[in-house]
Amino acid sequence: MGVVTDYSWLVQLAGYVISGLVALAVAGKQHNKTTALLEYRLGQLEKKMDKHNQSVERLTVLEAKFDLLEGRKNDG
Repeated sequence: MGVVTDYSWLVQLAGYVISGLVALAVAGKQHNKTTALLEYRLGQLEKKMDKHNQSVERLTVLEAKFDLLEGRKNDG
């Protein structure tokens, strides 16, 4: 009789390795999507902050002009 070898552990190990590789691939793809979304959202936030900062700058100029006009009105 020949020697019977049980390779079920090898099949099980191969299944674990394949499952692990698939999980890593899926996680990597999801990571790339998440990174792209965060970069997009950050860009949108930067645009909003630029608009806000421009409004603040314009308001500061208007307040200075208003104070100047108020001073002229009170002097005259």
